[in-house]
Amino acid sequence: MAGITQSTGNFSSESDNNKSYTIPLIIVTALFFMWGFITCLNDILIPYLKQVFDLTYTEAMLVQFTFFGAYFIMSLPAGKIVSKIGYKNGIIVGLVTAGVGCLLFYPAAETRMYLFFLGALFVLASGITLLQVAANPYVAILGKSETASSRLNLTQAFNSLGTTVAPAFGKVFILAGVVTLTADQLSKLSSAEISQYNLLHAEVVKIPYIGLGLALFLLAALIFMANLPKIDLSQGTTEKGSFLGALKQKHLLLGVICIFMYVGGEVAIGSFLISFLGEPQIAGFSEKMASNYVAFYWGGAMVGRFIGAGVLSKVAPGKALGVCASIVVALLLVTVTTTGHLAMYSIIGVGLFNSIMFPTIFTLAIKRLGVNTSQGSSLLVMAIVGGAIIPLFQGVLADKIGVQLAFLLPVLGYLYIAFYGFIGSKPKEEGLVEEVGKFNTPEMEFAESKI
Repeated sequence: MAGITQSTGNFSSESDNNKSYTIPLIIVTALFFMWGFITCLNDILIPYLKQVFDLTYTEAMLVQFTFFGAYFIMSLPAGKIVSKIGYKNGIIVGLVTAGVGCLLFYPAAETRMYLFFLGALFVLASGITLLQVAANPYVAILGKSETASSRLNLTQAFNSLGTTVAPAFGKVFILAGVVTLTADQLSKLSSAEISQYNLLHAEVVKIPYIGLGLALFLLAALIFMANLPKIDLSQGTTEKGSFLGALKQKHLLLGVICIFMYVGGEVAIGSFLISFLGEPQIAGFSEKMASNYVAFYWGGAMVGRFIGAGVLSKVAPGKALGVCASIVVALLLVTVTTTGHLAMYSIIGVGLFNSIMFPTIFTLAIKRLGVNTSQGSSLLVMAIVGGAIIPLFQGVLADKIGVQLAFLLPVLGYLYIAFYGFIGSKPKEEGLVEEVGKFNTPEMEFAESKI
């Protein structure tokens, strides 16, 4: 997922613009890679846990429901935590929390309880939420304000790199340890043998997630030692924004719904990709083989971001968003109505056109909100809960009508995104907050530069 900006004050750097922030920028960019990596690893975790615990599609989608539900529950508390302890300390606490969530996979595997796995995911996602809230302001001030946009694009590209690498990691360290037995083979095993079979499968996740936990702790230590610029939260405009003031702007309200639809659609497609490619009429791939194609889906998003950076400098962002969403609708309809390689490559191609959507929707939604920008950002963060809700409903559909037809659900979401791009993203001239100069933060400069 792309990084999200949430600010509660003004930014001040204690050094001039000539100071080199190369090392701190490298360290902070690693955050974007890590949360993209961890988020996409859920696409591997879902089929793994589905098999280990013999889950329905609906039950398996509780993985995404728990993970993205944490965004909705923890977004506002995370903002309050950051406002009290500062952005740098917020990043450190977020990394440590996420690391603890990774380590909890060990006792979850020991107990072999699905609810324990979901609890570990919730702790992990809570840490990621705190990182989302705290990390972007650092990127915005690590250098000259006029190059803030390029720095944020760079970090988002590394977020996509994380989502591209994760499926290969999951294939080697998780799915490689899974030996699939048919129902006939399982019926011939004794209860003790079945228990041992399940135990071996549950333990597969121990080493990968312990390794991830240690990597997060190491990154927290590097952030602690890094000489990052400070963000002064005590200074700022005498005027205060409000959630009510933000919600009065129709383009923001519609944008919140749009983020909900986009994240839900993107996550649902990624979550079902391995199962879809395993369907006999599509490709009949094993989980290990299908994981390679998950990397292509997320890799398309990374490539698209580099292409989109150039396209958006010449094409109106709303129009680009509408066109990309319309193409995704067409690709999904091809996926649902055809079979074989055509259906397979159609669904994989969605990743390329997803690429520009999140940052474009986000910046369109907070355009010209003035003192209400921070509140608008908070609402957009909470809308990521779409990644919890829509995959769960798609799981219900998959159990009832099959995995392929269930892709009709995200079609509805992308139709709404197309509407938002062409029509709904345009702010009303009347009633907009124009006093941007009185509340000029790097996140707003970034928003305006993107638009």
